[in-house]
Amino acid sequence: MADRGSGLIDEFCDALWLEDGLARNTLEAYRRDLVQFSAWLEKQKNGKLLAASNADIQAYLGVLFRRTRATTAARLLSTLKRFYRYCLRQGRIKADPTLKIDAPKLPRPLPKSLTEDDVEGLLDAPRVSEALGLRDKAMLETLYASGLRVSELTALKVSQVSQDMGVVRVIGKGSKERLVPLGEEALAWIRRYLKEARPELLKGRTSNDLFITTRGAAMTRQMFWHLLRRYAAQAGLKKSISPHTLRHAFATHLLNHGADLRVVQLLLGHSDISTTQIYTHVARERMKQLHAKHHPRG
Repeated sequence: MADRGSGLIDEFCDALWLEDGLARNTLEAYRRDLVQFSAWLEKQKNGKLLAASNADIQAYLGVLFRRTRATTAARLLSTLKRFYRYCLRQGRIKADPTLKIDAPKLPRPLPKSLTEDDVEGLLDAPRVSEALGLRDKAMLETLYASGLRVSELTALKVSQVSQDMGVVRVIGKGSKERLVPLGEEALAWIRRYLKEARPELLKGRTSNDLFITTRGAAMTRQMFWHLLRRYAAQAGLKKSISPHTLRHAFATHLLNHGADLRVVQLLLGHSDISTTQIYTHVARERMKQLHAKHHPRG
């Protein structure tokens, strides 16, 4: 059977379709990657797919790296790994030539952030004259003021907020505890929510959860995500918004205003400073824009 064309590649793609039910476009991408690699093997090495060695694959990836994006090379390697694992299972080859070839390290995408004006518009969206709107306002203000993860926000208990100290005690990943300042604005909205909206929502019931629904149960992550998207639409924000977007905004705006990276690390609950450092790239881009706009030689 010929390696190239409608033979082995077609057989592999048919197996993918039967096993995973992959879409036609995805199968075509697998086919295209394999046909191109097969053509390169024949032209450069006078070889066939089933005879490809580890060195052949390394050489081809090297060619791709020089002329295309790292993401394309990573996808091609993924295709080859799956193809040769299939061939090994079928007894077509005795060893997988893609073993010990690691996927290229891809640059981490910069987190999308909101401007301070974007955040102001979002925070102003809830109707605070209503109990639910007041609750949502308090939640949004708390999220932006503290940089909490959405799971941390929805899990908050009343006892975790110290109104006297102006901090919230957060139980984060790995049950690690940290104290995060809330700021006067967020604290004022929490106080108002506790006094006016929460009793109305509880209707005589008792609950230890800070942010509750009309049923008296704790707010869920999914429900808060839905509310956030609704308020983003009301505020006219065209960007894709998630609870994590406000966490990004919290970190980025702090850095833009001169906060120390290690302080931001502590506030976010990152155990590794390298996790926080990605935010400095976002802040740096903003600083470059401001410099270009306002500096005489920008």
